[in-house]
Amino acid sequence: MTHLLFREDAYTRSAPGTVVAHTPEGGIVLDQTVFYATGGGQPGDSGRISWPGGEMTIATTVKGEGDDIVLVPAEPGTLPAPGTVVEQTLDWDRRHRHMRVHTALHLLSVVLAFPVSGGSIGAEKGRLDFDMPEAPEDRDAVQAALNDLVDRDLPVTEDWISDDELKANPGLVKTMSVMPPMGQGRVRLVRIGQGETQIDLQPCGGTHVARTGEIGRLVLGKIEKKGRQNRRVSVLLDD
Repeated sequence: MTHLLFREDAYTRSAPGTVVAHTPEGGIVLDQTVFYATGGGQPGDSGRISWPGGEMTIATTVKGEGDDIVLVPAEPGTLPAPGTVVEQTLDWDRRHRHMRVHTALHLLSVVLAFPVSGGSIGAEKGRLDFDMPEAPEDRDAVQAALNDLVDRDLPVTEDWISDDELKANPGLVKTMSVMPPMGQGRVRLVRIGQGETQIDLQPCGGTHVARTGEIGRLVLGKIEKKGRQNRRVSVLLDD
């Protein structure tokens, strides 16, 4: 089981880790990691690891067996042996952009309050698929509402509830196609705003910025028809 340092602090850019295993495909499993593994529409992190006498570029990060997180080298090479202590360093600019886009998509799900049937996060933009028969009539109003929530600089925090509590509150789950991970006894919730200013609370395992103001200005992208009841809405970072 890999200890998830990014869950404790999404802003940790580097940390040591001890190699505990190699995968048959040539991946590296550490005892703890700052690298987020692909999941929930968010790409796996990239970066570098280094150790005495060697270094290696990490192209992406994926989930392995059980609770293992696997770092995938960009090119085949000699892997650090089990027991080796490595320094792991994120491609922070890429990760931070993923965090900004991910939180922006949560805002989009507030502005467009429809069930979500899919989504994807990139370093430049993200998109959500909504169970929404018609596209919004006023694109400018949607974009203005998104940027108003950014400008309010609302705190983004986390909380935890039990599996049973989530089952008793199905309205917390906005996604139709992907259910939040259950079976560990508790589920992580991401909250935007606090008290009377709270605007969103939903299960999520990804990484987010600490406040909505950190997202920066957003531009509403394409709104595409993907089926009778499906509209795909994109949001772009304006920098």
